[in-house]
Amino acid sequence: MPFKYIWGIPEVVKYVGWAHGLLFILYIPAVPLAKKAMNWNFMWVMFAWAASLIPFGTFVLDRYLVRREKELLDRQAV
Repeated sequence: MPFKYIWGIPEVVKYVGWAHGLLFILYIPAVPLAKKAMNWNFMWVMFAWAASLIPFGTFVLDRYLVRREKELLDRQAV
C-alpha cells in the first residue's frame, strides 16, 4: 500500500498482492504437513489455519512452533 499511496506506484500492488495470495494458498496445504511433523491434534490444525486469517496470527503460531521444535529436539537428544 505505501508504494501505491505514498510513492505513486500502483503497479507494485498487483505483484505484491499476487505473491501474497500465492503464499496464502501454499500455506493451507502446508498445515497438514506440519501436523504430521509436529504431531498436532485437530485443534492445533484449526489454530494454524485460523492464524492465517488473523493479522499477525502466523507470528504467534511461529513463536509456538519454535518452542515446540526445541522441545522435540531436546527429547531426541536424551
